[in-house]
Amino acid sequence: MKIAFHGAARTVTGSKHLLTLKNGKKYLLDCGMFQGLGQQTEDMNRNFGFDATTVTTMILSHAHVDHCGLIPKLVKDGFNGKIYCTPATKELTAVMLEDSAGIQENEIKYENKRRAQQGLPYLQPLYDTADALAAQDHFVAVDYDNWFTIDENIDLLYTDAGHIIGSAAVHLKIKEDGKVTRLTFSGDVGRYRDVILRSPATFSQADYILIESTYGNSLHDDNSTTPEQILQWIQKACLQKKGKLIMPAFSVGRTQEILFALNQLELEGKLPDLDYFVDSPLSVKATAIVKNYPQYFNSTIQKILESDKDPFGFKGLKFVQTVDESKMLNFRDEPCVIISASGMADAGRVKHHISNNIENSRNTILLTGYCEPHSLGGKLMAGAKEVNIFGVQHEVNAEIGAIRSMSAHGDYNDLCQFLACQDPKLVKRLFVVHGEYKVQQDFQQRLISKGFADVEVPEMHYEVGLT
Repeated sequence: MKIAFHGAARTVTGSKHLLTLKNGKKYLLDCGMFQGLGQQTEDMNRNFGFDATTVTTMILSHAHVDHCGLIPKLVKDGFNGKIYCTPATKELTAVMLEDSAGIQENEIKYENKRRAQQGLPYLQPLYDTADALAAQDHFVAVDYDNWFTIDENIDLLYTDAGHIIGSAAVHLKIKEDGKVTRLTFSGDVGRYRDVILRSPATFSQADYILIESTYGNSLHDDNSTTPEQILQWIQKACLQKKGKLIMPAFSVGRTQEILFALNQLELEGKLPDLDYFVDSPLSVKATAIVKNYPQYFNSTIQKILESDKDPFGFKGLKFVQTVDESKMLNFRDEPCVIISASGMADAGRVKHHISNNIENSRNTILLTGYCEPHSLGGKLMAGAKEVNIFGVQHEVNAEIGAIRSMSAHGDYNDLCQFLACQDPKLVKRLFVVHGEYKVQQDFQQRLISKGFADVEVPEMHYEVGLT
């Protein structure tokens, strides 16, 4: 058998790993969208590096766009197999993909107006809403912790990865040439002692492992300080400067973590009396889905639920649904907090909010998670003095801040703890994926020091045999 790395290879986004057996069957692990890679992003998303019609089956780790965002294009390009995922991931992915299609349609429409004025040819989205809806027919839900037979060659087991609701590490028993090979794909590994979710689960011995490495050379701040950090930013941005606090946040995971922190501040009597807007229809839908899976919450949240029926709701919280309501926030002069997707600020409504507010020094943009260096969020985090948004140059006069305790990805201690259930001597090869190359190289050396003898950092479209 062979495995090829067609995404999240020496970069963070675009997760796609293709397993090919000797009988010709192909199994795709994730089909994620590349994000925040500058001008090359579009071309990378349009070219898989493999023929979609030849893929037999797809196995999805979780519902973030960099892992699921190109599924409609896969189906549009001819994939006709089943897509396996956990029940929560099935629900979340449906709304994520429909939202992604809507964003593309709106942004292409905006871009084509500009191109028409310049006499340039029109662009087409990667896929549209009809494609996103058609993809949903391919999904099959598989529960955690039960081996499931995909076909005569592959058995699948999902274990909780603790990253977002429904996220899973993928474990495969592959039958070929009369022997069984065990392969584990980590998906994205969450944090141990997460404020909301259960810790990542242990798993049985693997022969081959694909491990993510987003924070493979760094340690996070203590996430128990998150509510106090958010409070300090609200006080400074809204109470002292009388401006808006704009928080780019991923709709699944990060938005719920922020709402939970704000709810905690209210329970403690510390939450300032302001309007708090969640301006993302996807975030509204995702929060409702998250509430449907309390069994995935950790014991602390289970205890809170005994006295607080809604740990993600509080006084002053308002959910913005329509485009007109979203636009009205730009004309609002009173201090407020706006939580909006996407987390890297590279798409969605938050990009419009930043465009309309970044030149006013009263305002603050507070980044709450990982941003690709080339994304708008990454440029702001790096201290850019000017940024281009929708083809217009903007001076960065707003204050830029970041909270580094809010990552849903584990740091290198978490990643090493995730692998601690393995005997390194029995792992034939370990592939480091989903990380910036320098981070992956550092993590590679850390893993070697832990006793893993063969650790590779595959490059894009690299294919290797597994014996």
